[in-house]
Amino acid sequence: MRTLKLTLAYDGTDFAGWQTQPGARTVQGVLEDAIGRITGEAVRAVASGRTDAGVHAAGQVASVRAACRLDAPTLQRALNAELPRDVAVLDVAEAPEDFHPIRDAVAKRYRYVIHDGPVRDVFARAYSWHYPSRLDDDAMRQAAQSLLGRHDFRSFESSGAPRATSVRTIRDILVERTGAGQGDWIRIEVEADGFLYNMVRAIVGTLVEVGRGAREPDWVRHVLEATDRAAAGPTAPPHGLILLWVRYG
Repeated sequence: MRTLKLTLAYDGTDFAGWQTQPGARTVQGVLEDAIGRITGEAVRAVASGRTDAGVHAAGQVASVRAACRLDAPTLQRALNAELPRDVAVLDVAEAPEDFHPIRDAVAKRYRYVIHDGPVRDVFARAYSWHYPSRLDDDAMRQAAQSLLGRHDFRSFESSGAPRATSVRTIRDILVERTGAGQGDWIRIEVEADGFLYNMVRAIVGTLVEVGRGAREPDWVRHVLEATDRAAAGPTAPPHGLILLWVRYG
């Protein structure tokens, strides 16, 4: 048996998330089906994180244990021929037998995109959150600095996927207005040693409360200290979120 490390990109719009669910189209499901058609094996794909319905990935990492003898480049080509158009395998590599995409990950980075122009962009509706009034990105940037470092992020964790600890380390957080002439787009990127369930979306929803003037920037520090999800802002919609990459070693 071989352990294979797969790097994937996918558009989450038409998926019910990563994890296999009865009667639902999932990334894990279409990937396992494609491998089965190529190799004749029933395999289980384990991902670095179970993205929700509507969430996208540019660099998701998964592992599979398989006995097939196809070399990595051949298997990559075969998978991309079998997979639907909204999933692509960017890389296939041999991995140590005990490689685990969750346990062995040392950092991940997510991006969230907000469009705060007055008129929605119909071509970006599946990849950004349209907020119909101008947000104060300077205030959001100031507020975000409270989240840097090692903290208990329980205030930014939705229920449904309990972990042994809610302590995580955010190594970088970026809030940047982008576009020609500092246009109508805000990019929020968060890099950490791990994430809780809906953590990035809860952070974004909280920062938007500051950006729309409902809260002062210092409020985010108090939210963090409360270790209570009810203290934070709402969970931002899933379609603005993309997993950029996962780093190992």
